[in-house]
Amino acid sequence: MENYAVWNAEPVLFRLGTLSIHWYGILFATALGLGFAVMRLIYRQEKRNEKELDSLLIYLTAGTLIGARLGHVLFYDPALYLSHPWETFAIWKGGLASHGGALGIVVSLWLYCRRHPGTGYIWLLDRITVPALLGGGLIRIGNFFNSEIVGVSTIVPWAIVFPHIDLLPRHPTQLYESAVYMVLFAIFCTLYRTSLIILRPGMMAGCFLILVCSARFILEFTKMPQAAYESSLLSVGQWLSIPPILFGIALSYRATTHSKTCPVHPV
Repeated sequence: MENYAVWNAEPVLFRLGTLSIHWYGILFATALGLGFAVMRLIYRQEKRNEKELDSLLIYLTAGTLIGARLGHVLFYDPALYLSHPWETFAIWKGGLASHGGALGIVVSLWLYCRRHPGTGYIWLLDRITVPALLGGGLIRIGNFFNSEIVGVSTIVPWAIVFPHIDLLPRHPTQLYESAVYMVLFAIFCTLYRTSLIILRPGMMAGCFLILVCSARFILEFTKMPQAAYESSLLSVGQWLSIPPILFGIALSYRATTHSKTCPVHPV
């Protein structure tokens, strides 16, 4: 243990009476705030009505939280919540699944576009990829502060000991994922600003699904099991990553063969 870094941070940033403010919550809120700022820049550049973003933020926040919570309940611990259904709403106890959150975003954007017919669904999906990557990177840092979603034990030099879990050196899988999302965020920002990819509806969203879920699939090999019923073949996270990858391939293929291109030029 003495040869490895030790991460023993307190998950709570500060307390106000009985109210505890966690690092995870701060980073989650920061992700939403910075994501809103990024979308404002995109809307401003493309001369869209920025006032629409206020309601979009509400849809996205609700979709993310509801989807992430239901995803955790249904995908990772269904037996517990079937026997204690009231625990489904206890989000303060933790338990948010990224795949469920992503599905919640997809559904909430569809509902938003139904209420705002002037906003194309694929158009919005393409552009939401940029703040989504930034948000994913920040949220994984929040997981790191919570000493959750830790990796399997290892002897690599950069392994970290999480005393909240045990005294074994482990892969800092949360930081791996955060780094991947941040690098992809920089790449997608560059693609949006300097390439013609945004002129092909669905290409950004398709590439996002392929790259993010492929990275998640690979990094799951370094992660501790998240569900008690996981098989020895693939983890729950890996099984859940396969459909989005296939959908991303379909979206990308459609974008390359579709003759109609988006009339909005990149920045």
